Amino acid sequence: MTRKPPQPAVRLGILPSLLGYHLRRAHVAVFQDFARAMAGLDVTPGQVGVLQVIAGNPGLSQTALGRALGIDRSTVVAVIDRLEGRGLVVRALSPNDRRSHALRLSAAGEKTLAEIERRVRAHERRIARGLSAEERERLIGLLAKIEG
Repeated sequence: MTRKPPQPAVRLGILPSLLGYHLRRAHVAVFQDFARAMAGLDVTPGQVGVLQVIAGNPGLSQTALGRALGIDRSTVVAVIDRLEGRGLVVRALSPNDRRSHALRLSAAGEKTLAEIERRVRAHERRIARGLSAEERERLIGLLAKIEG
């Protein structure tokens, strides 16, 4: 068995001092765990957010959904098209404005969201396992300040 020679340390320059560098590395780690957690459900973090907001606001319009999540109209339409095509979301004419759609989860969407929530809770426990409850809350607060 041949041993590989030790690799020289890679200098990262200013990267370790940059908030954006650490946010990106953390994002990659969180996303990879999320993907493993959602295996077989075929959902993205964005779709989970959309399902959560629709579940909490039955009858919400696509425009209001986009505003709530900070996503543009064309993206909202594409996401709803995918979720509706999978039978998770129902899009009906709004009783208040026939030019817009009222969104709600289907029975399959409610069942799928319950499973997503179970998996998301386990995912959250894994990614925060090195943090105390206080540190977790503080981190959320600090990130919210960056979000604006």
